[in-house]
Amino acid sequence: MTNENNVNLPEKTCSIERLVTVKEDVQRVLNGEKTATRRNGVYAYPGEIMVLEGKEFKVDALYSQTLGEMTDEHAKQEGFETLEAYKQAILALHPKMPWVPKMSVWVHEFSPVQK
Repeated sequence: MTNENNVNLPEKTCSIERLVTVKEDVQRVLNGEKTATRRNGVYAYPGEIMVLEGKEFKVDALYSQTLGEMTDEHAKQEGFETLEAYKQAILALHPKMPWVPKMSVWVHEFSPVQK
């Protein structure tokens, strides 16, 4: 899929195959606990299909958000009970990265493909 269908979105910085790769996150998606992931770039456009362990998930939405705009509800989309739990998990994955509320990330929301 190219950017022409998503003209107001930037070019992808990575591929959809890299959108959800951490084993625990893959399991959260498969269990229905994780319905979004935040990345520092665009990994997929709406309409693209992500395949995890043979199951398909469609990217439903893509939008920009700052870390400071995140709430507990957003953390629940990520599969965590609270924003603080999400924050600690992210900082553990990226030990030298500070949590900067003004930092902008791309939110990729997805759902299981119904066949």
